[in-house]
Amino acid sequence: MAQLTVRLDDDLAHEVKAHAAELGRSVNSWVVDVLNAAVNPDLEDSEAERTRARLERAGLLAKRLARPRAAPPGGTLVESARKAAGKGTPLSRLVSEGRG
Repeated sequence: MAQLTVRLDDDLAHEVKAHAAELGRSVNSWVVDVLNAAVNPDLEDSEAERTRARLERAGLLAKRLARPRAAPPGGTLVESARKAAGKGTPLSRLVSEGRG
């Protein structure tokens, strides 16, 4: 899990801590949700929608970058993997030979 260090002025840090406390949440979990709301358009939670609206008004709403997905393996690759599967030495035999 990545870690991020952020520098805030004292007043903003106080407001963030107070707001998280009002919600009964840790500062970390609240900040993670705020950042997620800023980049994740799929959120439908009303609190997240309010946060997204504020971020949008401030010009801070990020557009989520499309992540390229790897193409599924081709038919011949899958077929050769199926043929090779189960042709090795069974684990039970390796264990019993190692004990003897």
